[in-house]
Amino acid sequence: MISLRDISWQAPGANFGLKEISFTIPDNTYAVLMGATGCGKTTLLEILCGLRAPDTGKIILNEQDVTDLEPRERGIGYVPQDLALFPRYVVHDQIHFAPHMRGQKNQALVEKLASDLGITHLLNRLPDQLSGGEKQRVALARALAAEPRVLLLDEPISALDEETRDDAVRLLRDIQKLHCLSVLHVTHSTSEAESLADLTLKLQGGKIHYC
Repeated sequence: MISLRDISWQAPGANFGLKEISFTIPDNTYAVLMGATGCGKTTLLEILCGLRAPDTGKIILNEQDVTDLEPRERGIGYVPQDLALFPRYVVHDQIHFAPHMRGQKNQALVEKLASDLGITHLLNRLPDQLSGGEKQRVALARALAAEPRVLLLDEPISALDEETRDDAVRLLRDIQKLHCLSVLHVTHSTSEAESLADLTLKLQGGKIHYC
């Protein structure tokens, strides 16, 4: 479950902000967040992740108040818009990053995620040897390796061509169901929202509207 309660944030020195944002995404729900470029969608994801602090309000994830917790303590998987793959890590090490940071050696998890996402044959490749669709799958696998209950996706498939995007939409839906995740997916695409969303939200004028 993802719940924001009266979240507000004001950009320093600018006439832009989020105003008393409140919404709840139930367990095992795929939510899509839409809105114009520059309306604050990425800012809202960063607040959820703990990369940016709200001025007011509370963030509740799976019944826990995480407002003051560090990003690594929140149990969130996050795929930013640029995917942020490590340029010098092969795919295996990208996926194993979260277990490694916890002091674990979880080869079985790496193998399972690679299998689930169809990237087993890519485990020894570097990011610059991957296609856009392959990079997207690797970024998803890396996020899921943290074993989150909540997954945040910032326009993860916007750069893909139409055919690859259709495959990615099916993959995202399958992954959400397989891992029983609460997902918040940012997109500009109405067709993506229609294909994926159990719940559609729109950010406009600094406020959330239910669609």
